[in-house]
Amino acid sequence: MQADIDQLFVLPLCDREIEILREEQDFLLISKPTRLLSVPGRHPQNRDSVISRLEVDYPGCSIVHRLDFDTSGVMVIPRNKPALSHISKQFQARTVSKHYTAVVAELMAQDEGVIDLPIASDEGPKYKICHETGKPSVTEYKVIGRDEKARTTRVFLHPITGRSHQLRLHLQAIGHPILGCEFYGGEFAKAADRLLLHATDLRFVHPVSGEDVFVESAPDF
Repeated sequence: MQADIDQLFVLPLCDREIEILREEQDFLLISKPTRLLSVPGRHPQNRDSVISRLEVDYPGCSIVHRLDFDTSGVMVIPRNKPALSHISKQFQARTVSKHYTAVVAELMAQDEGVIDLPIASDEGPKYKICHETGKPSVTEYKVIGRDEKARTTRVFLHPITGRSHQLRLHLQAIGHPILGCEFYGGEFAKAADRLLLHATDLRFVHPVSGEDVFVESAPDF
């Protein structure tokens, strides 16, 4: 879910390193820092990315899924074509399990719930909720903490579908935008020095052994 903002702007260079969580012959498990593209951008000066960095030490690796420029967290990086094909089919079949952690504005009334709102393209790099042209989009959420003083809520998110900007849009649509979101944060866009959204864990089937693979990485916010 990499936004196309790199078509319009030269993005600032990311000075944070990619964390290698696990290294195997067939794939890498990493934690992407915030404000780093998953793949090189369309603008010629936006070449810095997860894949361009990893290719230096891990030739043959490829991208099978993406995180937004502003989103940090776990990714699986296939290291050969058979692994790419196997893991890609898992993503297509929606058998890969992913969870995110976010901090949102205001105090959520419900401890858990489901957001079922269709998403469509909007102007530029943005998307919108649209019941006429949007694609079905579903997010499950569970509150894991409330800060009464700051009036913020920490939530654990499970995107059933994987639309671009889905988590940002869904939370904004129910009145709880993610702090630091420049696209949909409104008055809360500057409430944090980064987008407070982190891909916390990932579960899939090992492309060779068939074993269950689980990786997690705690957010730094």
